[in-house]
Amino acid sequence: MTKEPGTETAPARFKDLALDALDHQGLADWWCAALGYVRGPWEPAQETPRRPRHWPVPITDPAGEGPLIWLNPVPEPKTLKNRLHLDVYGDVAALLDLGATRLSAPDPENGVTWHVLADPEGNEFCVFTPKA
Repeated sequence: MTKEPGTETAPARFKDLALDALDHQGLADWWCAALGYVRGPWEPAQETPRRPRHWPVPITDPAGEGPLIWLNPVPEPKTLKNRLHLDVYGDVAALLDLGATRLSAPDPENGVTWHVLADPEGNEFCVFTPKA
């Protein structure tokens, strides 16, 4: 028996993003400044609780448009290329002023129209020109 397209039930649904960090508190602050996010409640219905500093930090888009991102503490620094990264629309100069590092610039001759930057802990992310 075949199903109509769109009627299948997937075994999973997207919930949140998680980013590991050596200094998860500092990196949460950095991403809040970069994205205009705020430290969010643990659960959407709760007020922001007082959380022990060693617990993961949730950050959220106050406009409700972006995903919730968890900054999770890990004991080791990043060593290799990310397997998952964020793509953002943004101002490269402002992100560099915040402490990002430029890894590569656009190369239109080869079809690359975005910048690749790294956050203060070396996590790569791509920056695209904002839509007009």
